[in-house]
Amino acid sequence: MATTTYTVTGMTCGHCVSSVKQEIGKIDGVTGVDVDLASGLVRVDSAGELADTDVAAAVDEAGYALSA
Repeated sequence: MATTTYTVTGMTCGHCVSSVKQEIGKIDGVTGVDVDLASGLVRVDSAGELADTDVAAAVDEAGYALSA
């Protein structure tokens, strides 16, 4: 089990949070997604290590971006 934290920019409301959670949740191996709107922090629990490119693509699909 792995937990990775990312910072997502551009989220402003609960709908933003839902979109990010939904898209990241579609990645194979993801077991949980916790988003803190105020800080932009997204904690992703997964069965194994995730490729950052997969997470970035999911966040992009939701309409947001990972902070470098």
